Parts: sequence; C-alpha cells; structure tokens
Amino acid sequence: MTQSRQPLSTAAAVCEAGAASGTVREAVAMEPAWRQQGRGRGRSQNGQGERPPPKERERPGVAAGAWAAGRGGKMKVAAATEPEPPQAASVQSKFEEIRKSNQAAAQRLVQSQISSSSSDEDDEDDDGNHKDGKRGKILASTFTIYTDQTGGDVTGLVRTGQYVSDLFQSGALTCLICIASVKRTQPVWSCSSCFSLFHLPCIQKWARDSAFLVSSVTDDDFGQKQHPWPCPKCRAEYPPSATPNRYTCYCGKLQDPPADPWLVPHSCGSVCQREIKPSCGHTCLLLCHPGPCPPCPKMVAVSCLCGKAKPLPRRCSNKAWSCQKQCGKLLSCKQHKCTQPCHTECSPCHRVSVQSCVCGREKTQRPCASPQWNCEEVCGSLLSCGNHTCEVKCHDGVCPPCPRSVSRTCPCGKTKSSLPCTEEVLLCGDTCDRPLSCGKHTCSMRCHRGSCETCRQEVEKECRCGKYRKMMPCHKEYLCDSKCPKTRSCQRHQCRRKCCPGNCPPCDQSCGRTLGCRNHKCPSVCHQGSCYPCPETVDVPCTCGKTALVVPCGRERNTKPPRCKETCRCPPSCHHPNRETHRCHPGPCPPCRQTCLLQLPRCSHTCPQSCHDLVLVKSQQVQLAGPWEQPSEPAFVKKALPCPPCQVPIPTACFGEHEVSPVPCHRQGRFSCKRPCGRPLTCGNHNCSRECHLVTGGNKCEVCDEGCRKPRPPGCPHTCARPCHPGDCPSCSQMIRQRCHCKITMLYVECTKLTSADEKTKMQLSSCNNQCPKELSCGHRCKQMCHPGVCEEKCQQRVKLRCPCKRIKKEFPCSVSTQTDVQCDDVCRDQQRKISQLKEAEQRAAQEEEQKKLQEELEAFEKRQQRGGRRNKKRGRREEADDEQERARRWWRKCAALVLVPLGGALLSAAAYYLLTTP
Repeated sequence: MTQSRQPLSTAAAVCEAGAASGTVREAVAMEPAWRQQGRGRGRSQNGQGERPPPKERERPGVAAGAWAAGRGGKMKVAAATEPEPPQAASVQSKFEEIRKSNQAAAQRLVQSQISSSSSDEDDEDDDGNHKDGKRGKILASTFTIYTDQTGGDVTGLVRTGQYVSDLFQSGALTCLICIASVKRTQPVWSCSSCFSLFHLPCIQKWARDSAFLVSSVTDDDFGQKQHPWPCPKCRAEYPPSATPNRYTCYCGKLQDPPADPWLVPHSCGSVCQREIKPSCGHTCLLLCHPGPCPPCPKMVAVSCLCGKAKPLPRRCSNKAWSCQKQCGKLLSCKQHKCTQPCHTECSPCHRVSVQSCVCGREKTQRPCASPQWNCEEVCGSLLSCGNHTCEVKCHDGVCPPCPRSVSRTCPCGKTKSSLPCTEEVLLCGDTCDRPLSCGKHTCSMRCHRGSCETCRQEVEKECRCGKYRKMMPCHKEYLCDSKCPKTRSCQRHQCRRKCCPGNCPPCDQSCGRTLGCRNHKCPSVCHQGSCYPCPETVDVPCTCGKTALVVPCGRERNTKPPRCKETCRCPPSCHHPNRETHRCHPGPCPPCRQTCLLQLPRCSHTCPQSCHDLVLVKSQQVQLAGPWEQPSEPAFVKKALPCPPCQVPIPTACFGEHEVSPVPCHRQGRFSCKRPCGRPLTCGNHNCSRECHLVTGGNKCEVCDEGCRKPRPPGCPHTCARPCHPGDCPSCSQMIRQRCHCKITMLYVECTKLTSADEKTKMQLSSCNNQCPKELSCGHRCKQMCHPGVCEEKCQQRVKLRCPCKRIKKEFPCSVSTQTDVQCDDVCRDQQRKISQLKEAEQRAAQEEEQKKLQEELEAFEKRQQRGGRRNKKRGRREEADDEQERARRWWRKCAALVLVPLGGALLSAAAYYLLTTP
C-alpha cells in the first residue's frame, strides 16, 4: 500500500529587473512544499512543473501559496499578468518603479527575518542560569506538583523536561512537513505516539493527501473506503475520524489556548490528568505539558516479587521490588530448584543432566531447559496388524495403525476391495479419468499407479493480456511479446512487462528524488505524490563542539547554534596573551576590552585606553555613477588604531607663574594660563593686561597709554586731565552746575569750594535764599527759606471752625484745628426744632390739597353717572371742554404742589438760616 508523503522544501521567488538597475533579488516568504510547484518534489501529479509568471511573482503579497491544491493533489496555476507600462513612459519613471519595488522587497525580507528569528528567542539569562531566569521559573512551576510528591527527585522528568525545554529554545522544534520552526503563537497538533509537534494546517493537509493517495491506488470505487493516515515521523496510523480539526492544549481540555508568557507554550496551565502509561490507575500530576507523562510518583503498598515478604510502601512507577531471598521453586526439569533471588517468573534451568529420548532407547547429557528430544532411530515396533513394523522415527505413545488395514481402492478409485494388508490391490483396467493438472481435461490412460502425465491436448489459448489467440498444448501458458504501456502506481514509469493482464505490479525502481533537506535522496521505492520527510538528524554544534543541538536534516542551515556554558577557547587576536573570560559563542569573539598597556612613544607611560588592535572602521564610500545606482550599505573594516597621545598630567607652571596646573604629557612645557599678565607697568599705577606671556629681551610688557584714574576728592565728579602719572593730582578748578534744595533755581559753584567745605557751608552754597515752594500736608505753603529735606509740619496759619448747624464760628491755628471741635448751643437747637415743625406743616397742607382734588373728581364722576341718557352734541362738547379745563387746572395744581412747595420750603429755610446766623 502506497502512502502519501509530503515534501520538505522551501520556495524562493527570484525576479530580475533589467536596464540600469542591475540584478535585484527578492526573497519570497517560506511556504509549505505541498503549496508549491516546480522542480523536484513540489511537482504536480501529472509530472508537469509550472512556475508562476514573472509579473505575478513581482507583485507584493503574491506568494507560492496563491496556487491552491485541488482534489487529488493536482495543482491549478492561475497565471495573472499585469499590463505593460505605456511606451511613452520616461526612463526616470521606470527607474522609480523599480526602486520602489526593490525597497518593498527588502522591507518584506527584513520583516520575515525578524519575525522568524526574534519571536522564538530563548528566555535564558546571559549567564545561562536556568533556575534564576524566566525559563527556569516556568519549568519549576510546571513540575512543582510532581516534585512535591517525589521529595524533590527529578530523575523521572528527564525525557519530559527535554520536550519542555525544547519549546523555549529557538529552532529546537521543527515541523517535519514544512521544515519551519514551530512558534509559540501558531496552532499545533502533537502526535500521541512520538509526541512530535506539527503545524495544524500542515497535519490537516497531510491527513487529507495521505488518505486520498491511498484510496486512488487501492480502491476500485475511489473515495468510498476510509483509509488511515500515518504520522509523518513515527508512521503511527490514525483513523480518518482522528484528523485534527481544532487547536487544543496538550491535555485536550482547552481549545485555542492563549499565549501566556508565564506558561509553557501551547499549554492551558491546568493539571494534565492524563492516564499514565503503563496504566496504573493514576493520572499525571504535572501541569499541561508536551511529551510523555513522567513515571507515576504515587506511593502504594506492594509485596515483593515472590510474594513472601510483607507489603512495603513503594513508588507506583517502581513498585516491583525484591526481598533478595532465594526463590526455591521446583523448575520445569523436575530435578532442580530455583536458586536465584526473589523474582517473578523463574528462568529455565541452566544445568545439564542425563536425559532420555522420547522412545527411551538412548540417553545423553543435555540442558535441563530442553528435556524432550528425539533420536534418529526408526521405531520398528510391530503394528497392530502383526504383519508390518512402525516406520516412524523415535516417538512416544502407541504406534499408529497399519496404513494397509483400512478399505482400499484401485489407483483410479473406481474399484473398491477389502483385501488383507499383505496383498496388493490389482489395476481395474478401466480409463483413469482422474483430472489433470490443467483442471480442464482428464487422464485418458488406463488405470495406473503413480501420478498422471502432463496434459498434451491442443487447445486455442488467449494470451494473458487478451490481445492474441493461438493453438498450443494445454499445459503451456501463452504469453505474447507485446509490452504493457500503462503507467505504474508511481505515475512516473511505464510497466513494460510482457503480456501484462492489467494488474501492473508496483514500481520496483528507487525514487531517487531530492528530499526537502537538499542533502539526501529518497530511499523508498518509486511512489506517487510527495516523499516522506528526511528521517536523518543533524547535530548543530557550538563553536567549541562541547554542546550540540539535534535538528532534522536540512534545518541546520537556519538553526542557531545552541548556547554553550563552556569557556571560549579561541586564541586572542590582539597583543594580549589571553582573552577575557567569556562563554562559548557563535561567530567572532567580542572585541577585547582589556587595557592596552603598551608603552607610549616619547615618554615612559603606558596606554590606558581599551585594546584597539582590531576596531571596526567605516570604509570610504564609493561615489555613485548616476541616479540608477543605489547607495550600498556602509562597509566596516577591522583595523588597528594607533595609541592616543599620552594624557598623564604633569604639574607645570604658566609663563607668568600665576598657577601650577597638570598638563598632558604629550603637551609638556610652560603654557599660558589665559589670565592677564599682572606685572606692574612703568607708570606705577596699572598692571600689564596682556594674556599671560613669557617676558624675554624682545617680548616685554605693554606701555601704559591710559589717562589718569587716581581717585578724586569726595564729591568731585571730574577726572584728572593729565595722562597716567605718578604722585598726586592737582586741585580741580571746574564749575559744578547744580539745583538748589527746592529744585527751582540753577546754581554754579566752584568744584574746589564745594568739595572742601563742611556740611553747613555746603547747605548754604546749595540754597537759593527764597521761600520754600513746597506745600504742607494741610494744604498751606511752607514759611521757611529754601532748605534740604522734608518741610516741618507745624503750620501756624489761623483757620475758622463752625458748629454743625453753621451758626457759631471760631479761629484756631492750623496744626491744632484737627484736634478741636465746635459744638452747637441751645439757640441752635431751638432754631432746628422750628424749622422741622415748619416742614411738617407744609407736608400736611399738601396732603389735604391732594385729598380735596380726589374728592372733587369723584363727585364729578358720580354726577355724570346719574345724568345718563342721550346728550346732545353741543352739551357733550361743553362738558368735554369743561373736563379738559378741569384736568388742566388739576395738572397745574400738581406741578405747584411738587415744585413750588419744596422751593418755598427751601427759601424759608435759607431765610431762617440767615436770620439765625446774623449777629
């Protein structure tokens, strides 16, 4: 039965863009081999390999998976072409299109490399300590329940721990169908026999193709029977109903388990609880995990193997124990007893003893393990008939009956006789008629002893393939010389068997196609469909070779070397005798970080910088030839750099000996401290302002060209008119212009008089001798002469004060007026009382007048109401005129009451006030 095999190859689509841009390579993302077409194992069943058109492969987002597999593994190629650019397009626009496509291809390649490598990095610490890193914490939490049962013993977790550890190591787990890494976020399926992980879409496609290919070769009614499909690695068969259709965790409890960074990848995080194999009635205690369940850690009470000792508590996975006492059971030889210590089943006796044969005639030394044996002598005992002897070799029991004592016939079986065993049965003389070996004819000879001869009748026979007929002896088979043109089950080779009846045998040639690893050929017999994955494994060693990682063949080129805990043994590439201690690593060693310590030229000091024998230096860029040429990435070259100048500080004094500062050794010598020189000049008043310099015969300090800056007498604002000179300056004869104390008059005073006068004289010289124009706080002018400072606040001018009613009037000094108050007397109070009474009388008169007016209006209204009836027009007009006059009079009376009454009151008040205030 031919089984389906999946190819293990990757596809890379390479496109070439011509013109001035040169050759551009675009790497296409990896796809499963069963989604690709072309040469080798990716071809379709009809043997024709087709590639997608170049235009289709250049388009972004179009990968090898765009040509889906149809029924029976046949591939349908959808060729899509893009319209060519117009002929009028310029060369620059074509160049821009090619440049953009190249940049997009490079970006996709970078992203694919990052996603395929960086997402599966190990979580180990840099020092390789699993117990302290994130990976060690996850492993410890997964095995906690098991180790609690075993008291910390992890010897039973070696195999399971390796499966869990491989999940965290980049490239350790590979899908054998598509030869791609199994990432933490991808749906997977685990084989229950070999515990290998596969991508869920890959194993689903594998199961469908396997059942389809087996059914297409073996079933007459194609697709009606249910054929099992094998695991790609261990070939364990699964029924069609076991084809995975959903992504579950390892224990099968949770569908689509989330990617938790603190759990084992593809795990639900709960207790496994799968039945332990071999079955002991207990379940697995680990958290949901890949690989086989470890041995059962439960404690049970069991007796020893021989059952003589009392039951003892033992681990369920190791419950068989021996009491080490001698067994003592009688062995199968029935002569010796078992001398081995406590065990389950006794082994055959290994001793040698004298054993008789079955018939008991001979004895010899034989192993006790095989006591029964037969000698080569014929029995020779007389049979029950009494005429013949037994011809059977050494046997036990009664001899068989005489073969001639039963009812006999002639050779052809037509005549029966009951003769004694001592007489022979005669031939009957009739035709034999026994069927010949051809099965169609009978023997035409007379009754005879022995076998019948070969059938020699001439018959017309048809060849095996049914193309020709011919007369020939019946016992011979007719085979024509025509060769079968049909294709064998491999769908690659013709049958070419002579006179084939149609049931062509399976192809016996070797497949010989290159496997997905690109290293080996398929060793199987020529078959249809894809080959099985390469069964070989390859060790990917570290640099020193102490640690190796086992990966499927073909994966070693894309697998990173494993982390090794050994010390790197590469010899140093710099002048140091030994490298810094670091772990084994792939690629070149890190740059040396030791101190250089080489002796510097022109001094006795050593280089304090880090080692610079091999430093990456950016190489010089080549100028581009034109806009069509893309700038290349900067290249770096390892180059030895010279030691930097010696920076050891040497105490050195400056030129002017202002300070002693440390100067780097490579610039040793006197220096300028950048301060002013400070040496006294010839004038004796100033110092040299030049920057710190060395004074020699031709390099002297500067000549003073400044004016005299000696301090002047206090109060003199003028400078000395002479140039910088030694000794005292002459007296100042200039006039000083200044204002007087009141700031009104401008005064001119000689500088010498003003600066040499005392304080009293200075106040006199600065006064204009006029009355001070300043006002005091009370509002009067200061009576003093022009004076400095604030005016005196004791004002002596006379002011008048009145009582609250303004009748009484008195005079006081201004400085005392703020503290004095004039009060009203009894006369003032009587006048105020009279005025208030007069005001009240006026208000009462106004109210009475208002009440009178309202009463008149009311009476007029009642008269109009009493008259009623029709009135003539003239009378109505007269009444209306009278009403208008009446309203006008009332309005004037109101105005008089509102205006004249208050005005009259005010005049009366004024008159009363005048009368009261006049003396």
